Amino acid sequence: MVVMTLAAHLAAGLNLFAVSPLLPLAIEDYGISRAEAGLLISLPMLVGAAIGIPGGMLAARIGLKRAYMLSWAAMGLLALSAVAPSFPVMLVLRLFYGVGLALMVAATGPLVMQWFRRREILIINALNTAILSLGVAASVAGAVPLAELLGWKMTLTVFAGIGVIGTLIWPAAPRDRENGPGRARGISLREVLTVLRGRAVALLVAADAGVFIQYTALTSWLPTFYSEERGLSLSAAGVLTSILPFVGMFAVLVGGALPMRFSYRSILIFSGLLAILGGLGSFLISHPVGIYVSVVALGVGSWLYVPTLLTLPMRLAGATPERVAVVWGSFMTFSGLGMFVSPILVGAIRDTSGSFLIGFLICGAASWALLAAGALLPRDAAPPEQADETPSP
Repeated sequence: MVVMTLAAHLAAGLNLFAVSPLLPLAIEDYGISRAEAGLLISLPMLVGAAIGIPGGMLAARIGLKRAYMLSWAAMGLLALSAVAPSFPVMLVLRLFYGVGLALMVAATGPLVMQWFRRREILIINALNTAILSLGVAASVAGAVPLAELLGWKMTLTVFAGIGVIGTLIWPAAPRDRENGPGRARGISLREVLTVLRGRAVALLVAADAGVFIQYTALTSWLPTFYSEERGLSLSAAGVLTSILPFVGMFAVLVGGALPMRFSYRSILIFSGLLAILGGLGSFLISHPVGIYVSVVALGVGSWLYVPTLLTLPMRLAGATPERVAVVWGSFMTFSGLGMFVSPILVGAIRDTSGSFLIGFLICGAASWALLAAGALLPRDAAPPEQADETPSP
């Protein structure tokens, strides 16, 4: 089960921003504007946002194995990218990816609760996020060199291959447990609203959305910005931007261990500071050393907090797998909305004003939500980690 969930996160990561360094090629091939090209990244996030909370309710009702199967199949459809004859068809394939991503996010929380001990959950959350970040780094760094050999559409098909493999293999995965804390039992809309009105949940949702508004805007357009404004080749700009998820891969592993020594609130505050300063430096600083330092800080700050974010909903009073599925789905919903808006906003402002800076600054302001969440999170919502000797069900 560990291998399969890691593979699902790898598939999600490989296809999340793979098209980002290829946007200039898509613009030239399809004859579209920058704002339209941004839809290839942002519109799947909008679909994911729409599916997020309903997806959490669906996973709780139909069972985790079925929910994951639907997720695998939806992400695997991206393998048809090589034969997409037009921009609308490519966009539809990306929309199905958004559906698969949302279902996977919503189902992973209760699945982890079902299969792992309390102390193992933080580790598994860190590993899942690290492998997703690895997928993002590999695709962003390798997309342009691979496109030079295979073409940009075939490159997207190659990255989607693991989704096809997962669709074929997942039916052999273990069934949902008949008993235990991860067993799906369904959840009512009234209970969903009660969960989302909690102060801790609202702060966590806002923090994640704010970070990913900035992260998506910069990951989407920094390759083009560095190419047009800093004089880098498109390939070099893609490699530089890939530092964000590559560093993030190690940051989430560290983030999985930090709660053993530091409070959840301290982790959120420190991560927020790095995200703010790194984000500003990545586009305001022109010196190469300053850019690299800023990109590293941005990558660490944008990923270090994630194991804490994913684990805290499981620590809240009254936490159940159904409630966790809804909270994780709400992460996808509200972060997805932000991720939908930010690339379009930056691209549109660039088309009208001739500058990326205004759009980057607007999206960067949203990252302050992580710092605010750490400062305002109720103390009783973040108890210290304790050893757990309870065996898995």
